This record gives sequence, C-alpha cells and structure tokens, in this order.
Amino acid sequence: MSAHGTSGHRGGAGDDPFDEGGTSILRQPMAVWATAGASVVAFMGIGLVDPILPSIAKGLHASNSQVSLLFTSYFLITAVAMLVTGFVSSRIGGRKTLLAGLALVVVFAALSGTSSSVGELVGFRAGWGLGNALFVSTSLAVIVGAAAGGSAAAILLYESALGLGMACGPLLGAVLGDMKWRYPFFGTAVLMAVGFIAITVFLKEQPRPARKTSVLDPIKALGHGGLASAAVSAFFYNYAFFTVLAFTPFVLDMSPYKSGGVFFAWGVLLAVFSVLVAPRLQERFGSLKVLGGSLVLLAVDLLVLGYGNHVTAVVCTILSGAFIGLNNTVFTELALGVSDAPRPVASAGYNFVRWFAAAAAPFLAPKIEEWTDIHIPFVVAALAALVGAAIVAVRRRALTVRAHELEPQHATEDGVSAFAN
Repeated sequence: MSAHGTSGHRGGAGDDPFDEGGTSILRQPMAVWATAGASVVAFMGIGLVDPILPSIAKGLHASNSQVSLLFTSYFLITAVAMLVTGFVSSRIGGRKTLLAGLALVVVFAALSGTSSSVGELVGFRAGWGLGNALFVSTSLAVIVGAAAGGSAAAILLYESALGLGMACGPLLGAVLGDMKWRYPFFGTAVLMAVGFIAITVFLKEQPRPARKTSVLDPIKALGHGGLASAAVSAFFYNYAFFTVLAFTPFVLDMSPYKSGGVFFAWGVLLAVFSVLVAPRLQERFGSLKVLGGSLVLLAVDLLVLGYGNHVTAVVCTILSGAFIGLNNTVFTELALGVSDAPRPVASAGYNFVRWFAAAAAPFLAPKIEEWTDIHIPFVVAALAALVGAAIVAVRRRALTVRAHELEPQHATEDGVSAFAN
C-alpha cells in the first residue's frame, strides 16, 4: 500500500523494511499497537466464516446461496458506508469513529452468534459490516498519525496487520467453529471488546482534517479517468477474489479444521506476497506489468481449481493467495496515486465501486452452480479476472502514475480503507 515511486518501490534494495527511517517498526507507542491489534481482529472477521459456511448451512437448514448472503450483506453495507466514513470521521474525529465502529462490531458479532435463522444472521452481518467499515476506514489514518518512523513504517505495520488477520480469521473460525458454529461470532465480539478497551485507554484524540469531507466527494473523484479505470478493473478482480473466498469452502466440503488450515495457508501467502514480494516485483517490472500478469495467472489458477480434482482444488485455493496479495497491493497504490484527489477521498470512491463485486460474487457463484454445474462459477470468475487485466492493458496510459502523485500528501488524515489492500 505504500506509495513511493512509479513501481511501488519502498526503499533501496538493501533497505530493511522493518527499519524504515532509522526507527524500527517494532518500536511504536501503545496507541499504535492497540489500533493495530484491533485491526488484526477486524480483518479476521472477513475470513472468519469461511471454515464454518457448510456448518452454518446445515445448522440453519439453508442453501449455499442463502448462507453466502453473509458475505453479500456484509460487503454491500461496506460499499455504501465508504461514502459516509470520511464524512463521519472528519466531523467527530478518528478516535470516536474507531470506537463507534468497534462498538457496532461487538454488538452485531454477538447478535450473529444468537441467530436462529439465516435472515437474522444476514441482517446482523450487515450491521457488523457497517461497524467494520467505520473502523477499518479510519484505522490507517490513526496508525499513520501516531506511529514512529514515518508513514512508510506505519503502512507496513498496517499491511502486516491485514495479512495476519486474513490468515488467522479462518483459524479462529475453525477452532471455535469445530465446537459449534456460533462460537466464532462470540469469540470475535470478545476480542473486539478487548480492542475497544485498549483504544479507549491508550489512544488520544488526533487532530481533525482542516476540510470536512462531503458524502459526494468520493463520487466526484471517480470523474478522474485513471481512478475510474482502477476502480472498474478492481471491480472485476474482486468478483474473482470473492468467488475464491466465499464459494470455494462449499466446493472443498471439508471439516472446519481442514478448511481453516487451507485458508490459513492462503492468508499467509496473501500476506507474504502483499507485504514482501509485491514491492520487489514492482521495482523490477513496474506496477502495471505485475498487475496484468498477476490477474492473468489468477484466471488460470481459477480454471484449474474449477476443473481439477480435490487435491488440485486445495492447492489452487492456497496458491490464489499469492496472486490476490500482489493484486491487492498494486491496486491500492494505483487507486491512491493515480488522481489528484486527497487519498481518503480517492480510496473511498475506489472502494465504493469495487466492494459491490465483493457483495455480488458470494451470492451469484452458488446461484450459477445451481443453474449450471460446479465448474462454471470458476469459469465466470476467471473471465472476470481477465476483464480486469484487459482494462489495465487498454487503459494503461490513464493508469500511469507519476512519481510526485505517489508521495503521501495527506498522511495524518489518510482514511485509506483496510479493504483497499
């Protein structure tokens, strides 16, 4: 997610990414660790339900497409919330926005665990999505404002929290879900409550931005051709991404422990390729070549996943984490650097568009399986990834990022969404 050059370079070849600016990334104030820790739990909530989707379907006597609405409601609310998070945080401040988001997650995660029907669970996940959107869209701004070592170290810390959360979410879901599918929701509520207390104790209110953000600012920012191109390409990519995340657990049809292990390995690859591999590939080949190539490879991986045997499907699911990690990082840097809009505004507009695909894929993939067969959802996802790659190729000139546009211009008020990565 860093933005330091045309190729996404984060430092010289010999630089230690964990020692940015002469200050170790590990030497941070307690406020930063409290926010980063809560961020890990927030990201865990995305993949938490993966290992227990089949168990929820059985426990609530629901179809695969009905259970997949857990993702759809979550990300549909998240997409719409992208328009209001900046509006809220620029008026009440980052600390209060974080606490409001955490409080909503605690309440709705706990309520999710009490659900007696799919409809209730889907509704509670929507409330959870609103809380998560408020929290994660503000957490990077808070970390950047409070961290030692500059914005580069803060962003790296944030990316590490994202990767750790995406990897550990399925593990938590597996361990608790193996006992009962309701327990992962209660576990998340408890962890987020701990995060709420930590932020209340350690984080002081930070300065509010000089200019208040309008609800329409993110929409206006999409008038820039480069940002619009990045958002539309990311829309198709996210359809492929969330076909893997939300539909594959039904295809693998494994126990919560085994499914959790698969998605833990997936999350580890996502984290490693996002934080460590992507910047090096960008430095060598350039952002657009890395992005186009990674989207094509993801499409190939999805086709093999859809038509391979069970072992092949497991391997391809894990391997997709590498391509997803690369894509996440490069898309984020493009979205934040390609236009002259303030980074929080550009991020909100970009995420508003792409998260609609994250809402659509979990519902459409099982429906496509019902209408056709189990292979076609992956064919559709592969085609979506190829469309994303084609947009990158056709709109290459609009997506070319000038170096000065990549310099952080609003670091202390950067409302970059966690979902931007």
